[in-house]
Amino acid sequence: QLQLVESGGGLVQPGGSLRLSCATSAFTLEYYAIGWFRQAPGREREGVSCISSSGGSTNYADSVKDRFTISRDNAKNTVYLQMNSLKPEDTAVYYCAADLQILSDYVPRDLDEYDYWGHGTQVTVSS
Repeated sequence: QLQLVESGGGLVQPGGSLRLSCATSAFTLEYYAIGWFRQAPGREREGVSCISSSGGSTNYADSVKDRFTISRDNAKNTVYLQMNSLKPEDTAVYYCAADLQILSDYVPRDLDEYDYWGHGTQVTVSS
């Protein structure tokens, strides 16, 4: 099964920053809308941010607006999530997911729209 790989998680103090990466060697991410989701213990998986395959459209959860930035580098076949001003409530396992949307500005927001998922990377925000 095609697989995405997340990296860049870790332990950071409140107010700190991390950059998550989502990559794969199995297919070309350029043809896919990419979403970042997170799941904290005892909670449902929730959408964080997503970017269209064209890169022209993005979406953010209200809780991360003005703190997180999603971007893509098609030359590196990688999508990034820059997370600044991190808060303890950002602590979760972060997953990236891909939805085939060739040359589209559509931004899928529902988990069920995504076809491929990674195994996740842990982000812990604590002093």
